Amino acid sequence: MSALFSPLALGGLDLPNRIVVSPMCQYSAQDGVANDWHLQHLMQLAFSGAGLVMIEATAVEARGRITHGCLGLYSDAAEAALGRVLQAARAVAAPGTRFGIQLGHAGRKGSVTAPWEGGTPLTGAQADEAPWLCAAPSAQAFAASWPVPEALDEAAIEQLVDRYVDAARRAVRLGFEVIELHCAHGYLLHQFQSPLSNLRTDAWGGDPERRDRLALHIATRLREQVPAHCVLGARITGTDWNPDGLGVEDAVRLTLGLKSRGFGYVCVTSGFVEPNRGIPFGPGFQVHLAAEVRQRTGLVTRAVGGISEPAQADAIIASGQADQVALARPFLADPRWVWRAAETLGEPLYYPPPYRRAAGLRKPAVQANA
Repeated sequence: MSALFSPLALGGLDLPNRIVVSPMCQYSAQDGVANDWHLQHLMQLAFSGAGLVMIEATAVEARGRITHGCLGLYSDAAEAALGRVLQAARAVAAPGTRFGIQLGHAGRKGSVTAPWEGGTPLTGAQADEAPWLCAAPSAQAFAASWPVPEALDEAAIEQLVDRYVDAARRAVRLGFEVIELHCAHGYLLHQFQSPLSNLRTDAWGGDPERRDRLALHIATRLREQVPAHCVLGARITGTDWNPDGLGVEDAVRLTLGLKSRGFGYVCVTSGFVEPNRGIPFGPGFQVHLAAEVRQRTGLVTRAVGGISEPAQADAIIASGQADQVALARPFLADPRWVWRAAETLGEPLYYPPPYRRAAGLRKPAVQANA
């Protein structure tokens, strides 16, 4: 058996393989409410054969969205709509596929247009594009041309923690088996952790331990409130790609803190807490960060970023650099990526009965080990 298709115990959850569909924002909701676009998107991914399918970054409050189109889990309407989508996905899912959700808050990077419209701050020029005041650890704009956010005070921070707990409870009611905290990509929890964006001198900023405090406080509350059978994890930052920002030592420290609070895994990514930072994009450009976190903490670790080929993904697992690999854009380009990987690596795979006559058609003419 290939390493990529070997089973994995994630907490008390048994996964049939090491492949994860990474959470991918669709920017297609209305006031956080999922619709038919999300239905078709998730149903395709459900029968892809991936061991774990993660729902896109889902805001814990309305002003925690990146755009007006971002998914949320802060209202009964949003919960009901996502429940409809999840029920349909489960009905067609490949055997053993599990579903998780990523909970997040955009912080100072919110109130912007969709990426295909530029991803720039809303101006209110259109009636349905009213901007909102963003929250952040410090009153420091993301970029020179962006609005200055509101620095959260003590009461607002505690209210924010309650919003995460409420969203997690809704996720549990919907039956999600994995709940992931988004502590990366320059969004709010990352903003609190990074010295590039957190200029506070109170209990929520200053030294590394105080900058970690919000993420770990939320982690503690979630583990207290979420049933033991539900796996908790986090997407974390391996580096800010700036010597004055976060580095892998910070990722190790945060991972150990999460592990001590009962979290089952981390997904290690990097960057995006500041604009115009030269990130060395390329094949597997972040895998070394996951490898170091895994080696130094012993926690289940997921690699993500620049992973696109089956042989590459298999090698990452086989070499012990990570326990799982997460793919995003490769699944957008090819929702049947797992089928190709199985055929490339010579692994048996479940095909939905109506699609079985397609078995073998995706096998490459030249094998990866030829």
